[in-house]
Amino acid sequence: MVMSGESPDQDTADRPGELTAGVQPYYAHHAGSLAERYESVSFEAVHGDVLDLLPPPPARAADIGAGTGRDAAALARRGYDVLAVEPVPELRQVAQRLHPIPSVSWTEGSLPELRSLSGPLDLILLSAVWMHLAPADRSPAMGRLAGLLAPSGILVISLRRGEPPTDRVMYDVPAEEVVSLGETAGLHIVRVAENDTDSLGRDAIWWQSVVLRREAQ
Repeated sequence: MVMSGESPDQDTADRPGELTAGVQPYYAHHAGSLAERYESVSFEAVHGDVLDLLPPPPARAADIGAGTGRDAAALARRGYDVLAVEPVPELRQVAQRLHPIPSVSWTEGSLPELRSLSGPLDLILLSAVWMHLAPADRSPAMGRLAGLLAPSGILVISLRRGEPPTDRVMYDVPAEEVVSLGETAGLHIVRVAENDTDSLGRDAIWWQSVVLRREAQ
């Protein structure tokens, strides 16, 4: 679904595999300034509404679209073995400089394929990533994520809500759509958490976190 504000050409917006091409130049160019912003708030502040649902460590986790490494590093400090997946080289370089943690392994990759990633994973985190996926990519991406989860594994997806920006491809995707895609892929809803404020203080932006679980076999 595409909300008003940013209106990418429909042929491009609905074409699978446009994630990297649609957003990489922006994040590559602004890697330094984005690091200052992202690292100014803690993992706990951003994900406080779902922390009680994370599997107990030690466990195998993946941070998809790991950016500057804030969340991957926080998970590692909590005792997880973390695979940090980030398609933008400039962000990976910043992250590895800021967070040289042995229990975080960095790799290139992006949805919907995630070719560099293998399961099973006890926890998959997508923080402010799903909003970049074109509509045609969302169902295959959810299927891929579901297939990577271990039995009883948890998938956490945070959604940026509100008017999309105009400087990169982004969509306003509601939690209901994510839940429906998860259920189609065999996952079960655990929680939808809403936060009507933005941790970076931006106006007219709010967040939803969707937590899905793969049932034990």
